[in-house]
Amino acid sequence: MNQSPKLVVVLDACVLFPAPIRDLLLHCAAVDLFQPKWTWTIQDEWKRNLLKQRPDLQDEQLKRTIFEMNRAFPDANVKGFEMLIESLELPDQDDRHVLAAAICCKARMVSTFNLKDFPSGALDRYNLDA
Repeated sequence: MNQSPKLVVVLDACVLFPAPIRDLLLHCAAVDLFQPKWTWTIQDEWKRNLLKQRPDLQDEQLKRTIFEMNRAFPDANVKGFEMLIESLELPDQDDRHVLAAAICCKARMVSTFNLKDFPSGALDRYNLDA
């Protein structure tokens, strides 16, 4: 019996930022519901923003979380996406790195709360949904 390929999903920083949602998504990935993808840029973004909002947390704590995420999903870090960034168009130009990563790893979806920044018109040509 042929198994269909696993759904590849790029996790935007905004869904990794809240620990309960991050934990839920990583649990779903751990039980093979999808293959998670991210970049060092995405990881740095959620970590940096969380540290701004939560002064009670320490940088080392979040570095450890990122280390464990990468250990649990060693193929999650997308590399080689940077060359695509400048050629992409999105309402928020700062989100182009997420789209570039999704294109590079042949993702089917970007998991994000910022749907206005990832309109279907911009994603359709890459066979992506947000």
